[in-house]
Amino acid sequence: MARQRTTPANGSAARLSRELIVSTALSHIDRAGAQSLSMRTLAQELGVEAMSLYRYVHGKEDLLEGVVALLMDGLASDLDAALTAHWQGFLQTLAHRVRSIAIEHPRAFPLVATRHPSAPWLRPPLRSIEIVDSFLSTLIGHGFTDRQAVDAYRSFSSFLLGQLLLESAVRGAETSPVEEPLDEGDADVPQADGQVTLGTASEVRRLRPLLSEDRTDEEFEVSLEMLLDRLDRDVSQ
Repeated sequence: MARQRTTPANGSAARLSRELIVSTALSHIDRAGAQSLSMRTLAQELGVEAMSLYRYVHGKEDLLEGVVALLMDGLASDLDAALTAHWQGFLQTLAHRVRSIAIEHPRAFPLVATRHPSAPWLRPPLRSIEIVDSFLSTLIGHGFTDRQAVDAYRSFSSFLLGQLLLESAVRGAETSPVEEPLDEGDADVPQADGQVTLGTASEVRRLRPLLSEDRTDEEFEVSLEMLLDRLDRDVSQ
C-alpha cells in the first residue's frame, strides 16, 4: 500500500524557507530545549514531511549552526556612537547585548558556547570573524597595542561565557552539549559564523598568530588573582 503523504498545514510547504525553518527551531528550543529538537519534530511543527527540510538545511548540524547565527545576528552592528566613543562604552554595550541574548533565549544560549566556532582560535560567545574584527579594531583605535587588544578579547570572552552560562543555567538551560545525530542527512557543517571572511577582516587576519596562542594557564591565574584582589579590597574596606 502506498504511503499516505502528509498534507502541509496552512500551506507550509509553499512558504518553506531556511529562515522559517531556523526561526521555528529557535522557538522550539526556547520552549523545550535543544536536546528535544530533531528534524522530525521540527517538520511536524511546520506541518511538512521531514524530507522537505533538507532542501534548505543539510541536517541537524547545519540547523544548529543556523540557530547560533540567528542568535548572534547583528550583535556588533549599529552600535550607538555616544556609547562607544570610549572603549569602556564599547565593551559595556557589547556585554549587555550578549547578555540580552542569554536572557531572552536561555535554553538556546548554551549552543553559542558549545558549537564549534568557524576557527579554533575564535572564542564563544564573541565567535564570529566580523564581531572579533570589530572588537580588535575598536580597541586598537583607542590606543591598545596588538597584544593588549587580543588579551582583552580573551579575557572579555571568558568573563561573558562563564557569567552568562551560569545565568542561563539558573533560568532553566541544559548546559551539556547537544548529542551528535547519528544520521541526519549527511550534514555539511558550514565553516563560518556570519558572512565576513578573513579576506575582509583585516585585524583578525593580521592578529591571527596572537589569537592562536594557547595562554589558558596564564589567563586562569590572572583571573583568579583579580578575583582574590577584589575580595581583599572588599574585606579591607
